[in-house]
Amino acid sequence: MGSYRKGILGPFRGKVGNVIGYSWRGKDLMRGLPKESSVAATEAQLEQRAKFSTVIKFLRPIKNIVGTYFGKEQGTKSPFNLATGYHLKEALLPGTDDTWLIDYPKVLISRGVLRGVDNPAVAAGGAGEINLSWTDNSGQGSADATDKMIAVVFCTEMAEFVEFNPQGTRADGAAVLKVPLYLSGTLAEVWMTFVTENGKQVAISSYAGSVTVP
Repeated sequence: MGSYRKGILGPFRGKVGNVIGYSWRGKDLMRGLPKESSVAATEAQLEQRAKFSTVIKFLRPIKNIVGTYFGKEQGTKSPFNLATGYHLKEALLPGTDDTWLIDYPKVLISRGVLRGVDNPAVAAGGAGEINLSWTDNSGQGSADATDKMIAVVFCTEMAEFVEFNPQGTRADGAAVLKVPLYLSGTLAEVWMTFVTENGKQVAISSYAGSVTVP
């Protein structure tokens, strides 16, 4: 991989011959195309690819949240890279026929040092509504009443996410999450977290539970 400020015709994107041009963190970069291998992948390699594919497919739709709130950059690893690594190690369950499943209670949508969530719970509300509740722990440690609450709902049967960013504050103790009515009758997994009002500190998220969308 090589970086450059001015190519022959300036920065470019995509493939030109056997070179690919792209941008990464504000830098214009080039790399050669990988050589095709004639060696068959091992069982361990195939397993790792299947795991990686499962995690990326799950996280990509909520990249704007995990890519912002999953810790801080560590060298070349972005928050989204860190989230991917965590879920590969901690949030997968073996399925059938060499497939992998997301272990929903182990999922994290954020990771930080802010005081987290106490007693999160979900319950069915009105049509298309999920009632989310928690204990207001404002004033305990780093917790502030104005901390913003962020929630993510994943309707498993439709493989569809609904984000609530933000949806009230820590002091509220409860929120009504309104999801599209076409998701009624589906099972939803719910996670929540807190972020400071200035967005600089975030808590480790909590799994609030699962509920059938009314």
